[in-house]
Amino acid sequence: MPFPQHYALPVRSRGLPTELRMILGLSTSAFTTFHVVLSLIGIVAGLVAVIGMLGSRTLDGWTAIFLGTTILTSVTGFFFPVDKVLPSHVVGVISLVVLAAAVLALYIYRLRGSWRWIYAATATLALYLNVFVLVVQGFLKVPFLHALAPGGSEPPFVIAQGIVLVAFIALGFVATRSFHPESRTKIFVS
Repeated sequence: MPFPQHYALPVRSRGLPTELRMILGLSTSAFTTFHVVLSLIGIVAGLVAVIGMLGSRTLDGWTAIFLGTTILTSVTGFFFPVDKVLPSHVVGVISLVVLAAAVLALYIYRLRGSWRWIYAATATLALYLNVFVLVVQGFLKVPFLHALAPGGSEPPFVIAQGIVLVAFIALGFVATRSFHPESRTKIFVS
């Protein structure tokens, strides 16, 4: 079913060649680069933040970078001009809901009680979703990987996604069980 036009952002440049289209004042290419850089920063910062959780540390700066860039990655994904809802939009919505729970758990409820494990689980899930998309994009854009799985359902793609899923289930389980920071009244440490 096509995406209803009245829900789509107006795309004045729809008839222009891709290299001349603009998104938020940037060329499509520049906006794509911005979106990818946000995503990669989010993945690196998220890995550091989740590894910190394994040692019961919140690593406030890394965590803020992870949450901020991952939220921005999900939001900017909706600005690409398309005429229908894509799987990436579904992942983006799921990611934003998961990130909202992580932000609430960390910054509003300050990891008290059940919010500790909710934060650990949702932060790990948000990072997984970002890595999931990285693997998808890798198989779409990297010629060597694309040749292995041109349709996105061949064994190399399925195996790669399976390994990522199992790794993040294990990481999430360990992070949720081992993350026990003291309840804090101050999030950012000078």
